[in-house]
Amino acid sequence: PQYFDPAERALIARRLRPETVFVDIGANVGAYALYVAALAGPRARIVAVEPQPDMYERLIFNIRQNEFATVKAIECAIADEDRVVTLFVDLENRARASIRMLFAEGGAHAQVTTPAVTLAALAEAETLTRIDMMKVDVAGAEDIALEPFFERAPAALWPRLLIVDANGLALAPALARRLAACGYARALATRSNIVFERA
Repeated sequence: PQYFDPAERALIARRLRPETVFVDIGANVGAYALYVAALAGPRARIVAVEPQPDMYERLIFNIRQNEFATVKAIECAIADEDRVVTLFVDLENRARASIRMLFAEGGAHAQVTTPAVTLAALAEAETLTRIDMMKVDVAGAEDIALEPFFERAPAALWPRLLIVDANGLALAPALARRLAACGYARALATRSNIVFERA
């Protein structure tokens, strides 16, 4: 993780507490989840969600190599309702996968079906009573994951720190308005992400 998103990681480090609850949506191979686990220690709780089978296998491998008992990996997508979804995987960059079809006509991609749950349902299944920090990078489907959550979930579950993929946010300007209405302000903007913080 030392090779990417240094500003985001520095902000996370400043906000971490020993009992931090961190949810990583679109965890990929676990760079964010494992970074938080390494810093926060044994009383933290980290839920890492990754729907893409190849990336999920690598995520599981990385968790086992680091022996972090605080990280739980879940293989599913996050969507606007509990259902089976089609995941579009970029064959030139398998780390890029989305439930929203974003590839140009004729672009090299594969389709994988995967179960999806809402973020609220995930929180309930994992018995989360709060989420301190959350990272959401779902390749252009950030609004599909987050809009229903902020519409239906109790404010007690809304994360204090929210890291959202900048490209996904650019595709869904209504999501930025929703976050502002929920009391979030921009704490940081980088080439890759927008970080929001809620007082």
